[in-house]
Amino acid sequence: MKRVLITGAAGFLGSHLCDKFIEKDFEVIAMDNLITGDLKNIEHLFRLPKFSFYHHDVTKFVHVPGKLDYILHFASPASPIDYLKIPIQTLKVGALGTHNLLGLAKEKKARILIASTSEVYGDPLVHPQPEEYYGNVNTIGPRGVDDEAKRFQESITMAYHRFHGVETRIARIFNTYGPRMRLNDGRVIPAFMGQALRGEDLTVFGDGMQTRSFCYVDDEIEGIYRLLMSDYSLPVNIGNPEEITILDFAKEIIKLTNTNQKIVFKPLPKDDPLQRQPDISKAKEILGWQPQTGRGEGMKITFNYFKSLSKEDLYKSEHKSFSNYNKY
Repeated sequence: MKRVLITGAAGFLGSHLCDKFIEKDFEVIAMDNLITGDLKNIEHLFRLPKFSFYHHDVTKFVHVPGKLDYILHFASPASPIDYLKIPIQTLKVGALGTHNLLGLAKEKKARILIASTSEVYGDPLVHPQPEEYYGNVNTIGPRGVDDEAKRFQESITMAYHRFHGVETRIARIFNTYGPRMRLNDGRVIPAFMGQALRGEDLTVFGDGMQTRSFCYVDDEIEGIYRLLMSDYSLPVNIGNPEEITILDFAKEIIKLTNTNQKIVFKPLPKDDPLQRQPDISKAKEILGWQPQTGRGEGMKITFNYFKSLSKEDLYKSEHKSFSNYNKY
């Protein structure tokens, strides 16, 4: 039986990756420090003999006994609320955490896939964004802690690949959505759906003409899995190229939720990208992958998930405490 280590396993994408590899009959070793992850996302797996969980911070030394065939590094704050509250931890998990896991991959002769992000492109001057585009990033802006953590992560990953011969894969993940997203994490979809469910007006930042491209989680996980199993070591965009303005998307949410909320406008946050659309030519050619789930279908599933949450979850603000991390 193949063994895989998944970091950030109790998070949104990490938990779906655990499901994927369990279905593929891997032994799954899940790791998370639970700073943004939630054990509820993986509690259904605890009874399985081929699943184990370690509560650990990957910025500290990482040891896993026995052989490892694959490592997927998904431990990282992923939303603006998270990385603006814990900027130093965000940088540390991108730098120290990635260094530790690349060292583990080298020791175990394991293949490692690093979860990068479309944020490496910053506020892009090229549209749509191909992997060859180097980006337009403000290194000292508030979003720089996430952008630069991921850019460094890619650099050290390629250094380990070229210098040590480690088998590495880099997934540049674009906006992804689906069940297990945190309702109050500040990202577009849970923010809109939470406001609609609470009967609040929908908040659009700027004039709403900025664009995003949303990929349903099942498609995203399949693309990541195919990249891991491929022979391609350079970055690959994994996302849905279907682009929509935030204003039009807010109108879609109002229609989907059958509510009559108004749309209110607030100033655009500093360095918020005005365009976001992946060029997935490489994913199509190399992985034979492209999204299969239409936005209408995926949004219905996601909305039904949010509707199933308790009133306590619906009305509470983001509950995670970062006090122990802010001193580092």
